[in-house]
Amino acid sequence: MNIELTGKRVFISAGAAGIGRSTALAMHKLGAQVQVCDIDQAALDSLPAGITRYVCDVTNESDVIDTMNKVTEGGIDVLINNAGVSGPTKPIEDITGDEWRHCISGSLSAPFYFTRAVVPIFKKQASGVIINLISAGGVLGYPNRTPYAAAKWGVTGLVKTLAMELGPHNIRVNGIVPGNVSGDRFDRVVTAHAQAEGITEAEVHRIYLSGTSMQCYVDPQEVADMICFLCSDHSRHVSGQVIAIDGNTETLYPRL
Repeated sequence: MNIELTGKRVFISAGAAGIGRSTALAMHKLGAQVQVCDIDQAALDSLPAGITRYVCDVTNESDVIDTMNKVTEGGIDVLINNAGVSGPTKPIEDITGDEWRHCISGSLSAPFYFTRAVVPIFKKQASGVIINLISAGGVLGYPNRTPYAAAKWGVTGLVKTLAMELGPHNIRVNGIVPGNVSGDRFDRVVTAHAQAEGITEAEVHRIYLSGTSMQCYVDPQEVADMICFLCSDHSRHVSGQVIAIDGNTETLYPRL
């Protein structure tokens, strides 16, 4: 199978690190015209020439609108809603209103704003692909991560609803559930979990691995490869699906 993305106009939120970066590089290599946004200017600067970059705080609606006005000037074929905010790791009674709002803004409102900006264009051209990065926390319970889980369950709802709403316009919407993806972001999650429960990071790693059937970590490139497939013509009738690349997560919170 030859994945071909030549000429596809792609935008990736939070595209300068982790899964977003791996996806941007993979799609660029496959011939796509890639644009990304990120809050980290240094990370953006480290991307190779040929990838267009914007600084954007996805928790700020005005920032998102301004960015998308620039992104869509030359047209767009693919939107990848990758940005998200991890939120606090603590019991619900200790979560502040500001922590709740910040997590919901970055993990649920941001994909809504980005999607709202591209849909009129997709409808006019009668084609388009939307990929939403979810999380196992968006299909399973996730104790002590209430804002994040609530937001990601909301993103799952966006996938299912928008696939129905936009399907008649030849617009496909799918969700990706990454597993325990190796990298700085997952390291921060592990550290926060360890501090919240008063256990070692090694124990947290053991807990996460034990909750996965294949007892594995996932490389960001594995997720990028699936995204490239879902954005290609090989998946032209794949829509409304929530696809996990996670070694089959059984639970995010094994009680051992």
